Amino acid sequence: MPEPLDAVTHAAAATPVPPAEVTTPPTVGVEEEFVLAERRTGAAVFRAPSVVRAAGGRLGASHVVAEVSQAQVETVSAVCRTAAELEAEIVRLRRGAAGAAAEYDCLLVPTGTPVLGRPGPPPVVDKPRYLAFARRFGPLIEDQGVNACHVHVGVPDREEAVRAVNHLRGWMPLLLAITCNSPFIDGTDTGYASWRAMVWGRWPAAGPPPYLRDVAHYERIVGSLVATGALMDPAMAYWHVRPSPQLPTIEVRIADVLPDAATTTAYALLVRALVSGAVEAVRAGETAPDVPDPLLRAACWQAARYGTAGTLPATHTRDCAPTAVGRLVDELWKRVEPQLSDHGDDRCVGDWLGEVQHRGSGSARQRRIAGRHGGCLRAVVDAFAVEPL
Repeated sequence: MPEPLDAVTHAAAATPVPPAEVTTPPTVGVEEEFVLAERRTGAAVFRAPSVVRAAGGRLGASHVVAEVSQAQVETVSAVCRTAAELEAEIVRLRRGAAGAAAEYDCLLVPTGTPVLGRPGPPPVVDKPRYLAFARRFGPLIEDQGVNACHVHVGVPDREEAVRAVNHLRGWMPLLLAITCNSPFIDGTDTGYASWRAMVWGRWPAAGPPPYLRDVAHYERIVGSLVATGALMDPAMAYWHVRPSPQLPTIEVRIADVLPDAATTTAYALLVRALVSGAVEAVRAGETAPDVPDPLLRAACWQAARYGTAGTLPATHTRDCAPTAVGRLVDELWKRVEPQLSDHGDDRCVGDWLGEVQHRGSGSARQRRIAGRHGGCLRAVVDAFAVEPL
């Protein structure tokens, strides 16, 4: 059984590696969240505790966990280094979790929101942390059955990780635009490419990270948010990209859960290359553009609203000029191609980015499927459901 992400990275934290000795390519791990849909109706169903127990028996308890809502399941990958290793792990977890879901007449559906209806507000999973969320944040928690893809990239030096976030924050709107996968919720087309981003953005500290001077600055900001009561603990700093609160990684949290294992793999490899380039920029003494938080937040709204179809401010630059998403993808490719080539990942990621430019993200795919079936959203659920083992 591969070691889970938290076990390996905690071990790395106990024996930090000097930056000059970090193995190339960096480690990468993925966390994916899924809707549980009732097999007969396709609607979200509250069977997560049973499915998580069954999946834990198949895959290892640390690899399948409950999320806030009882209509969600989360998978946690082992730490990987190669594209083949990562894709095999994602396939293993998806299909194993789908098999466990099938035992309870459920489908495992990789969409950012429940496409069809829910039988009332989703009950909170019976964990002390989540129950405390419900007491403090009230009805806010009832709508949080939304599903993301989080990518961890190993960066053992904490100071480098904090400074690298400054080079990454400007790319977050574009990463959202190319990974949107939640146009529908409860049987309705929201008109957005990522409705998940809108729902998740209601948390007090969800959104773009501030420009961080150093580790001490990061800790002061997070500490102040906890002291005010806006956050329960540092892990609730739900920024789009952040130094992980517990692990020696940079965590990129901006994406919706992606439609299939191949797309998830390509996205994770893209993130790894982007993080690698950011760390190189820090080591070279490059200064990241200090894009104002309100502009970053507005750009993320535009990405969530229009996906790949619109324009975005070029927030990875100092002038932030409005630019077509397709052109921004080309600029992103130029940024990451050296790292991708070094790791042997350029073809995988390049093919995926070309497909996104040509046919759009998961949201566009969902709408095409619905259109081919006369607007029937059950067809979307069936088309996206993971094939069980």
